[in-house]
Amino acid sequence: EVQLVESGGGLVQAGGSLRLSCAASGWPFDDYAIGWFRQAPGKEREGVSCISSSYGSTYYADSVKGRFTISSDNAKNTVYLQMNNLKPGDKAVYYCAASVVARPGPFAFGIEWDYWGQGTKVTVSS
Repeated sequence: EVQLVESGGGLVQAGGSLRLSCAASGWPFDDYAIGWFRQAPGKEREGVSCISSSYGSTYYADSVKGRFTISSDNAKNTVYLQMNNLKPGDKAVYYCAASVVARPGPFAFGIEWDYWGQGTKVTVSS
């Protein structure tokens, strides 16, 4: 059974940092992508960033480019999202997802991702 478990969310002041983790287990594929998405109250879910397991290529939404960094530790089957200079607009529940077909790029977030975690809440106070 594939499982994705997010952790690392919390409350931080504007300008602060958090690092989210997405631990994957039971994943049978060698080549895949892990994506981070977020959903703020009353808003649609949006893609934040994604990374390819094989090539390490990455993609970021314009709203987080230059502030967030996605990385992976394949030995630990864990993907991280380092979030710096957080803004109140970053407040949301953050989800990680896995896909066999997605590849980092502008169309990655529009496809149907195969597996999802339960989410971790990020609150940014002004």
